[in-house]
Amino acid sequence: MAAALSDMSMADDEWVLAIRGGDYKWAWDISARLLAGRDPRTRDDPSLPYHLRWVWDGRPFEDRHVLVRCYHGLGDTIQFARYLPLLRRHAGSVTLEVQPRLLGLFGDFPGVDCLVPFDPAHPNPQSECDIEIMELAFALRTAPSKLPPPYLRSPPALLPRGTIGLCHQAGDWDPDRCVAAADLLSACGDEPCLTLACGPADLPVLNPEGCPFDIPATAMLVAGLDLVVTVDTFIAHLAGAMGKPVWLLLKHEPDWRWSPSTRRSDWYPSMRLYPQPAPGDWNSVLAEIARDLAERGRSDRTSRRSG
Repeated sequence: MAAALSDMSMADDEWVLAIRGGDYKWAWDISARLLAGRDPRTRDDPSLPYHLRWVWDGRPFEDRHVLVRCYHGLGDTIQFARYLPLLRRHAGSVTLEVQPRLLGLFGDFPGVDCLVPFDPAHPNPQSECDIEIMELAFALRTAPSKLPPPYLRSPPALLPRGTIGLCHQAGDWDPDRCVAAADLLSACGDEPCLTLACGPADLPVLNPEGCPFDIPATAMLVAGLDLVVTVDTFIAHLAGAMGKPVWLLLKHEPDWRWSPSTRRSDWYPSMRLYPQPAPGDWNSVLAEIARDLAERGRSDRTSRRSG
């Protein structure tokens, strides 16, 4: 058992290296090896939390009714939604079992025949082929660069020119991802800003009442922004999926989807990464963002004068 766990840990480490290095074939080979070694009786195991379950057992989905389950976070669903239209080209039909907060965002999403809310207490019954949305890249053997943003769209809110959207927190479950809202605002200098965090903000932002707890309304705000500056949260995925410029603040050791050494993202070409140079060092990140925003402002002013 210990040897098996060690092998799985090594495979996970290799998989992260492959994804961060953009070697998706290597990552899919690792995933295929892990899938072949799984006990089919543990598929979608109800004794496990949803985010720890595996769903797709490798069965073909050609011309079958496919149920895509969303067992992870809102950002994970947004990140992998790009694969739904490609899946639909192969499947007979696609049902998306999605988090209720995302229903309004995916109401007319291409590739989805039926949209149903995910109720953890009463998940939908099995279909001819079930797959978790984060398994789609492996199942379809398609790199994210082949399906680039924008694949989410929204009418824009009317905002002052140059407005920057700020999100300083990623939720209580990971306080290490949070920065002080005042420090993030200070890094933006004199640019008009609004907060993309829920709840009132005792700060000089355009929306002191905070961002609405409504994702379609948030998408409208994001669509009207010139730039989003955020910690690692679903706001980053939403902005990236809409093709908006987004600067992402990262912990020193972020999760697998971000490659801090490259400062860019295969998932979102409009994204720039700002990892901590050392664990807990947000001050250096904020100083770098302040410098880059100042340079961006100078470039914009020069462009306006020359135009």
